[in-house]
Formats: sequence, structure tokens, C-alpha cells
Amino acid sequence: MPARSEIGQGTIGAAREAGPSPVGLAAASPAGLLHALDRGFSRLVEFSAASLVIAEAVLLGSNTVARYVFNRPFAWADELAQLLFIWLAVLGAAVALRRGEHMRLTAVVRHLSPSRRAFVDGVAMMLTAAVLLAMVLPAYHHFDNLAVGSSPVMEISEGWRGAAVLVGCVLMLVTALQNLARECDWREALLALAIVGLASAVLAWFGADLEDLGNANLLLFFVVFVAVAMAIGVPIAFCFMLGTVSFIAFATQIPLSIVPDRMDEGMSHIILLAVPLFILLGALIEVAGLARVMITFLVSLIGHMRGGLQYVLLGAMYLVSGISGAKAADMAAVAPTLFPEMLKRGNREGDLTSLLSASAVMSETIPPSIVLITVGSVTGVSIAALFTGGLMPAVVGLIALCVVVYLQTRGEDVSHAPHYSWAQKAWLFLVALPSLGLPIVIRSAVVKGVATATEVSTVGIIYTVLVGLLVYRKFDWRRVYPILVETASLSGAILLVVGAATAMAWALTQSGFSVQLVKMLAVVPGGKAGFLLVSAAAFIVLGSVLEGVPAIVLFGPLLFPIAAQMGVNTVHYAMIAVFAMGFGLFTPPFGVGFYLACAIGRVSPDVAIKSVWPHLLALLVALLLITLIPWISIGFL
Repeated sequence: MPARSEIGQGTIGAAREAGPSPVGLAAASPAGLLHALDRGFSRLVEFSAASLVIAEAVLLGSNTVARYVFNRPFAWADELAQLLFIWLAVLGAAVALRRGEHMRLTAVVRHLSPSRRAFVDGVAMMLTAAVLLAMVLPAYHHFDNLAVGSSPVMEISEGWRGAAVLVGCVLMLVTALQNLARECDWREALLALAIVGLASAVLAWFGADLEDLGNANLLLFFVVFVAVAMAIGVPIAFCFMLGTVSFIAFATQIPLSIVPDRMDEGMSHIILLAVPLFILLGALIEVAGLARVMITFLVSLIGHMRGGLQYVLLGAMYLVSGISGAKAADMAAVAPTLFPEMLKRGNREGDLTSLLSASAVMSETIPPSIVLITVGSVTGVSIAALFTGGLMPAVVGLIALCVVVYLQTRGEDVSHAPHYSWAQKAWLFLVALPSLGLPIVIRSAVVKGVATATEVSTVGIIYTVLVGLLVYRKFDWRRVYPILVETASLSGAILLVVGAATAMAWALTQSGFSVQLVKMLAVVPGGKAGFLLVSAAAFIVLGSVLEGVPAIVLFGPLLFPIAAQMGVNTVHYAMIAVFAMGFGLFTPPFGVGFYLACAIGRVSPDVAIKSVWPHLLALLVALLLITLIPWISIGFL
């Protein structure tokens, strides 16, 4: 099976839709008619999601102009943007499910025989469908509860917001069942249904006993269940949903409607609106030619050296991170440009994807990092100070990865690499100036108050389109619609993970785990240094399990006051937290960012995981330096 199907295609939606039947056959066959209806419905959902991406960009861009130029912002803009955003998130997740773009781990199932793998895939798809089915009625209750209220500004029913999660669950459930019917015969489907039904019955039978286990439930539902689901190939987001839904349904008396409520809150947080727009910006800088000229200039400087293209990748990730703010967009802008030439030089695809994943960790603290923005929003730390403090920690990570690149590429054959004269380098620098100016435009717009951290992406989009049209004269309009669909799909896949992680984080809070963690950190031995080291380790775990944004939302307000009481500068603590969570996010087997890097690099996680450890060791050294040397984070404040 090709690598694309292993990573870019989830258990649900693993098989691409078959090509269209001939017109006559489609008209004559009920199956052909159903297939045509399915394709038409799929295109309708994709068109709706793509339209929402455009609507959000236009809305935020218009509000920025109205506020900054005319000093008359739209009072309803944020409310409407948030409403459209939750619909974008769920429709994008449905598109990702239909296109097979949810992330999953295949390290275990890949080595099974075809017959056993078909059976395991059937169980995984049935589990996914079961989780979605269990979510439909709670999602309806969530909708029903919101429908009685009205939004404060636009004064429309909140049911429009609540309906989004319900519609998303139904759309994904239908897709899961379609894929189950397409990929499994009736015997496999019945056996998978029997296994899932039996497991549910056993949990229901021992429900009272499970409640008496206390926090031991956390080990069962959030470690064992999630790990087993990942091992059999259930997509990551649905693994988190499985653990949370099972815990609440079988080990508590809490109504399941809390799960869609928490997911709604997690996916629709206004600060996360930067995710799809920065992903769109990251794609547009490639379409408009900005990424290519920037990378070409870097290649002219050091591309002829051993490991030169790896250094270019690291440098490009450092620069592009200041443009997009979203790791998915960063990697998507850099990898397709550099990977083909790097493979020609004999580099292994696993090493390249590992470096790409590690570079995303390195650049996690570079503004306008979405996690940094979230830290500022929930802890009260100055976002301007966080933006200033985040540059040097990334430099430390950059240097650590450069050492690994140097050691790994000492024998690289660069005899055929092109050399550039100083005149050519100067010319390429002039050509690259508009693209190099984009990070400056974005940072200046935030610092000078032209746009908020969420709106600044629209400034970058406008700048990119204008530079592409007027300066580089390269803008393929035919690629815009596919990019909009890809943006919606990738955003939906990411936001569904965030929403599922937010629900899981809430469940952990209700269990008392977060309070126990805070008490443990407050009394660790070793004083301030011990507290920082334990905090770094804790944030690595949280980053790998909960993802950066929900982890910060959950634990930031609890831990940052403790850090301040112990005399730790909050900006320094923020850099430790963000870098450590990035480390966890891109560390297998639980770090979903690693699988995202594999998807973008089009490499199976099973291949990349063998090459990731030298880079992770270097980043761990960088994290220790950032943790123990405060000047790295606060020296330029």
C-alpha cells in the first residue's frame, strides 16, 4: 500500500472514491445513482467549507480596514466570525473524513497479514462509527439547550451554533458507515459490530465498579483505551473522543451532552480562527511564488554545502514561522519545495520528515505562534513580550538541529550542486525582498495595533496576493479552489483534534487530576530549578496528549501563578511551556504533530519514526538550556 494511504488517509475514508461510472451505467444502475448522489453531496460539503474559508477572510479583513482606517469596527464581526468558524471546523472535519485526511498511526497494523489487517481495519472503522453514533443524541441535546438562547449582539438563535456540532457528527457518521460498507464484507462488519457491542456491554455491566476505582479510571480510559485504539488505526481525534465518551458514559454520572459542549468551546475559540487563515496564507505564499524565491535565495547562499538544503529547510522554517503562525502551514510551505531536490541528493525520506518535524518544534516559539497567543490570552502575560522573548529560544533549537545536520551529512555528495556568484546572490536577494518583508509586515501589524493576532493573517493574505500579482506575476487562480478545500480539510482535522482534546482535558479536570498535578509541582525538590525541570517534563506529556492550545487553556491559569510565586519570570516560563509542549506534540507515538509532518512529507510514520531520535535528543538539549538559562528567553525584553 502506498505511503499516502498510510498517513494521509485515516481508517474512515481510507479508500478513495472510485472513479465515476459511465453515464449510461450510472443512469441504469441504482448503485450508480447512489454513487452519483454521494459524489454530489460530497462536492456540496466541500464547496460549503471552501466558501466559509473565503467568508472568514473577507469578514476579518473588512473589519480590520473598518477599525484601523475608518475607526468604525463592525460590532457584530467577532460574533459572526465565531459562528461561521464552528461551521467551518465541523464541515472541514467532515471533508477530511471523506477525503481520508485524518491522522492515524499504522505502525502495528501495517505488519499484519492482509486478512488480519482487513479485520482490524473493520474493528477500527466500527469503533469510529460507534463513537460518532454515541455523539449524535448528546449533540442534539447540546443544540436543543442552545436553541432557547440568543446571541448578545446579532440577537439570533444560538441554535445556529449548536446545530454545527450535530450536523458534523451526522455527516461524519454517514461517511464512516459508507466506508465501512465499502471496505468490509458483511461477515467482517458483523464480527466488528459484535466485538464493539460486547465491549460496550461489559463496560456497562461493570459501570458501578468502575466508578469506585477513582482516578484509576484515568489509566483505563485515557491510556489503555486510547493506546489500543491508536494501535489498531483509529484516527487520533476519534481516539481522544473514544476515551472521553467511554469515561463519561461508563465511569461517571455526567450527561454525555457535556462532550459536544466542550468540543464546541474548544473548536470555536476565536483565537483559533487564526489556524485556517494562516494555513491559507501558508498555501498562498507558495502559489504566489513568495516561498520559492525566499528558499531560492537561501539555497544560493548555502545550498552547495554538505547538508546545505537541510540548513535551508531550517532557515526557511524559521522565516516562514514568522509568516503563518501555524505549524501545518509552515511545513506545507517548505517541504514540497525542498524535498524533491533533497531526495535527488541521496537523503532518505525518513530523515527529511524527521527534520521537518523537529524544525516545527524549533520554531514553536517564533511569533506569531498560535500557542504564544493563547498563553497571552489565558495568563495575562504581554503578547508583545512573548513575541520578543520567543525569538532566541528558537535560535537555540536551530543551532542544536544544525549540529545534528552537520553530523548526518558529512558524507553527502554535493559535487553536482550549483554554485552562485556574488552578483547572482545579490540579484536573488533583491528578488526575495518582498517575500522576506512579509514577516516584518505581519509582526508590525500586530505590534502597532493594525490588526489583532487573529486578524493579522488577512493582512498577510492581502500582501501575498498583491505581491504575487504585481511583483512576481505568478498567481494560478485555478489552484485557489483546491487550496480552499485543502485549507478547510486540514483545518477541520486539526480543530477536531483540538476539540476532542479540550473535552478530554475537561474530563481530566473533573477527575481532580489537574489539581493533583498542581499540588505535586508546588512541592517538588530542588527549588526553582527543580520546579522548572518538572514543569518542562509535565508540559512535554501534556503537549503529546492534550495538544498545546487546550493544555495551556487548562493548566496555564493554574501553573503560571505558582511560577510567579517562586520568582520565575512568566515570559521565561512561557517559553519553557511552549517549547516543551511543542516537543511533546511532535514526539511519537502520541504526538499528533509528528503524524502531521508525515502527512505533509508524504512519508509513512513507520519509516520516519526510525529517524526521529537524533533530532529529538538535540531538541531535548535545547529545552534544558532554555529551562536553566533564563537570559535566552528574557535577555532582550
